[in-house]
Amino acid sequence: MTAPTITATASGISAVSALAAAPPTFAAASVPTPPPISVAVAPAPATAPVPPTPVSPTAAQTAKAKPGELRATVAGVLAADSTADFSVTELVSALGNSGGAIGNACETLVARGEADRVGAKPRRYKANAQTAAAAAKAVITSPGQGLPPRTAGLSGTTASTTPPATTPPPRKRSPAKTGPITRPNGQLYYPRTLAPGISDVDALHRLRDAGIPALLYGPPGTGKTSMAEAAFDDLITIAGDGDTTVGDLIGDWTQKDDGGYEFIYGPVIEAMLEGRPLLIDDATLISPKVLAAMYPAMDGRKQIIVKAHKGEVITADDGFYVIAGHNPGVHGAILTEALSSRFSTQIHVETDYDLCQQLGIDPKAVTIARGLAKLAANGEVGWAPQLRELIAFQRIADTIGPEVAFANLIGIAPIEDRDQVADLVAKTFKKVKPLALGKQI
Repeated sequence: MTAPTITATASGISAVSALAAAPPTFAAASVPTPPPISVAVAPAPATAPVPPTPVSPTAAQTAKAKPGELRATVAGVLAADSTADFSVTELVSALGNSGGAIGNACETLVARGEADRVGAKPRRYKANAQTAAAAAKAVITSPGQGLPPRTAGLSGTTASTTPPATTPPPRKRSPAKTGPITRPNGQLYYPRTLAPGISDVDALHRLRDAGIPALLYGPPGTGKTSMAEAAFDDLITIAGDGDTTVGDLIGDWTQKDDGGYEFIYGPVIEAMLEGRPLLIDDATLISPKVLAAMYPAMDGRKQIIVKAHKGEVITADDGFYVIAGHNPGVHGAILTEALSSRFSTQIHVETDYDLCQQLGIDPKAVTIARGLAKLAANGEVGWAPQLRELIAFQRIADTIGPEVAFANLIGIAPIEDRDQVADLVAKTFKKVKPLALGKQI
């Protein structure tokens, strides 16, 4: 069953409904066995934290690493100075492991009651009364098992019901954004009305707070990616295509300079651990079997079992949010029922031709684009210039001249639509041919 859609127009919203579907089973491919790690935890000094003893290459090749050793190492650094708090970046500098691995180790310590999280942006961690014991002997979670509830910690084999000394502050909600918004590439994004009194970026903020994933669909170049970038300063983006693998999303083993192997978390896990929004651009170009690997993170479970990493369970932090982009009609783009059902909010994004004129784009080009859009809506053509093409048109016109820009507009149209585009250009501007080289000068 396909979810109803929301159409981004000046008149408002058509309908929204929430649906859910059971995710298919995902089987991960086999991966190389990671090298062992030899860890020595130094006694806690009275003043500054001391990094753990560097791993010996010989030991790493002769002994198999045990689950929980990185967690014990992180606990050792925290316990070395119980009065200080540390960010993930500072722990990475001390230990040399990946930020994702250390961040997950810290969250596991917090879940067990063996450390406290004392900050949100960035997350910072501090030792408590149980941290030294965690450093001396890791408490192991068997592969495939989840973590205990965050309100129940473990120290050795003794359960503790004492909550962490410091309760992490709730995620700071983003204020509503109005007026032009500067994107990471420096370009401005102009928010559009989605419903009376609600802009598109404000709607995404509210949907994130409510944990309702959003699917943005429409022709390429209409501003779907721009909308997500304008809404969230902490956005993580995945560029999807037919070659995207589970490892590209979740993570995979990679060889280090010393010949050993290290598991590097993918952008999905990174967004989950850091509580950040995740945009899967061109999501429907990714194989449905690959996308199925992240379905559990998008429903009520908010978890992913990383089968390739000893069955490790990753739980999404507050603020994790998924947005996807879909280009209907593009070759290879498949919106399956399983994927569609996980996006109970579906927003149609189309080019704002009024904005094109505000941006200083030649009115004749905008008129041609509007005409082609009407023909496309009636099924008479399959292509119309979108915001991306019109911005490029104006840059070419400013650089070489309007005649070249109009000739190029004809040339970039699909062959089957080129005659209609040429006719509209001839009626609005003048008769020109597709951009091509002429005689030798």
